[in-house]
Amino acid sequence: RSDTFWTTTGMFPQEFIIGFPERVTISRVAIQCYLVRTLRIERSVSKDPVDFEECIEKDLQHTEGQLQMEEFPLPAFQATHLRFIIKSAFDHFVSVHRVIAEGT
Repeated sequence: RSDTFWTTTGMFPQEFIIGFPERVTISRVAIQCYLVRTLRIERSVSKDPVDFEECIEKDLQHTEGQLQMEEFPLPAFQATHLRFIIKSAFDHFVSVHRVIAEGT
């Protein structure tokens, strides 16, 4: 739901992890957020959320007064967990409204 969101506590970096019930193949990752400057996405294929490896790190465009919608150009990959690390922001607090991970 785009009217709910996760917000940071004001210090960076901030991170959150999304876990899948089993290993999946992901072909597309997108995020809807607000005031995020630099975002890194990492993946893990372990049963537990450990041993992450970087997939991509990207600087996002500042969009004053509106949500950022960013799609990440990634080749298909397998994962049991995705970690999103907000490394920096355009303000003290940011919000994440939606994460899309498509695949099989």
